[in-house]
Amino acid sequence: MGKNIAVIFAGGSGVRMGSGTPKQFLEVNGKPIVIHTLDIFEEHPLIDEIYIACKEDCINKLNKYIERFWIKKVKKVVPGGSTALGSIYNGLKAAKESNNEDDIVLIHDGVRPCITSELIDDVINTVKTHGSAVTCTALFETPVLSHSGEYVEDIPSRDDFYTAQAPQCFFLGEVYEAYNKVRRDNPEYKGMVDTCSLMRSTGKQISIVKGNRGNIKVTTPEDLYIFRAMMQYRETQDAFGLTQKETPSKFIK
Repeated sequence: MGKNIAVIFAGGSGVRMGSGTPKQFLEVNGKPIVIHTLDIFEEHPLIDEIYIACKEDCINKLNKYIERFWIKKVKKVVPGGSTALGSIYNGLKAAKESNNEDDIVLIHDGVRPCITSELIDDVINTVKTHGSAVTCTALFETPVLSHSGEYVEDIPSRDDFYTAQAPQCFFLGEVYEAYNKVRRDNPEYKGMVDTCSLMRSTGKQISIVKGNRGNIKVTTPEDLYIFRAMMQYRETQDAFGLTQKETPSKFIK
């Protein structure tokens, strides 16, 4: 049976957060955000290994946190790239060196710490059945099209729109080959925002796995406030012996 591998990219600089501290290292309840994220993969029984791409000058700091918080599944921390996709490629390359092409890789943001174990199950199962998977949520706001940013040109139906999240999940050999193919002609990944868009550019079909709106990416002060509130809510639930009923993810055909 093949392995399930997490590739985490944590190369942010914290510019949008306005703190001067890389957002992945901001502490909530005594832990950096990236450790909250790693904890989920560390504790999930189906995850075998973790690879992390991090800003090169932060690698020592991250390794100290990994040791301090007993994250045992991390096999390697590698320098990140100049872009998120460049960092993901470095993580995939490290994973490819010691794993097989038919192993499954889950690509996830280091600052998306609210992923559920059920969602990890769902994306892995979807890849086994359909080959590739991206976590998405339905679009709740009304989309507006404007090329100039000044005037509304069109208001398409939101029924046909989803918001892509993470994890994005693939067979390791297939996604690594796709990255190498794109890098030959487009080394700066122009026009691509994530691995899903990169895979689509090579003609791959990707299945949608239903996520939830709580799976936030912490990039702004507002996101940080929301994450802290969610953590406080969970602690209250635990203190009173309550369990939060999570909405199960499921494959959308």
